[in-house]
Amino acid sequence: MSLSFDNTQIAFQYKSNKQLKQANFLFSSMSSSMLTRLGISFTSVALKIKLPVEGIIKRTIFEQFCGGETLQEVANTAAMLAKYNVDVCLDYGVEGKSEEADFDAAVPEFIKAIQYAATQKNIPFIPIKLTGFARFGLLEKLHSGTSLSAPEVKEYERVKDRIDAICSVANDCKLMVLIDAEESWIQQPIDDLADEMMEKYNRGKIVVFNTFQMYCHAKLAFVHASYEKAKERGYILGAKLVRGAYMEKERTRAAEMGYQSPIQPDKNACDTDYNAAVRFCLSHADVVATFIGTHNEDSCYIAANLMKEQGLANDTEKVYFAQLFGMSDNMTFNLANEGYHASKYLPYGPVKDVIPYLMRRARENTSVKGQTGRELSLIKKELKRRKL
Repeated sequence: MSLSFDNTQIAFQYKSNKQLKQANFLFSSMSSSMLTRLGISFTSVALKIKLPVEGIIKRTIFEQFCGGETLQEVANTAAMLAKYNVDVCLDYGVEGKSEEADFDAAVPEFIKAIQYAATQKNIPFIPIKLTGFARFGLLEKLHSGTSLSAPEVKEYERVKDRIDAICSVANDCKLMVLIDAEESWIQQPIDDLADEMMEKYNRGKIVVFNTFQMYCHAKLAFVHASYEKAKERGYILGAKLVRGAYMEKERTRAAEMGYQSPIQPDKNACDTDYNAAVRFCLSHADVVATFIGTHNEDSCYIAANLMKEQGLANDTEKVYFAQLFGMSDNMTFNLANEGYHASKYLPYGPVKDVIPYLMRRARENTSVKGQTGRELSLIKKELKRRKL
């Protein structure tokens, strides 16, 4: 098998010497948990007191992890990635809204993104978070099974209409929608709505994916149940497999409220379930389209080997790989170079609105054991290869 994640020449071919040195500085800084904490604290305070720091943020961490502030800016990044056969998940990164007017305003923004993406050959995916279209408290109430009031029933109907409007346009434009997973205590209505959209639109083709956070110990069984449901009702299951993004918050809430944590006991258990989900989904490619969203090299090697065993071509429409923009270039670009469908999650939006996303990336690179070290070692290897 020729796939290798150690080829830094392919991994960083899109970066100039200056950009590579900047990435080296950034990941070196993020390897220090103290520096990262100080940076996050300073940024939060600076924004509150309205210090002019957005320019600094845009030239550093924003440039590393985001595609631009506007669709026009992100178009240039997407076009650059297209040169290397890398696809794009076009992610409008604005978060934390809570008003009906904001939720209504988000719909045309996403439809505009879908219609733009439809004109580009390498933007097949639009990710969405249900909390961008629905009040958190409403989702919490739905998850708990508490009866909704009459106004809340109407509120939830509007949520469903928003998501359906987006999926409908994606269907017409031949694009795919990735419905992200969120906190476990609001997840049930997200799963229910994703199932509803898949049953409506995934008829003989893949339009909608639900997301399975495999760091939750119940998710492997849920992958199996979702497959059975799709098979029984005659639609394609879109399974986006991720490890997860809310681990510390989940554990803290479970401890504070006195219930069993939904999180796996350790990393090994999470890895085992993740890889089992990959094997299950790829073994049922007649019913399942699989989106492998991971920075774990072993999981991607397992998937690539299994595709070969199953007789699935590298460029099959049933399997997709993705990593975040600015991270794991050694995986994305080498996968794309071997003809697999490999994508970058490419967030965009005004700097001030994307800051919550950027802070998560900074924390993640500090807390995920080995991630920053791996990024740095590859960058340094390429700097050495270029004799810089």
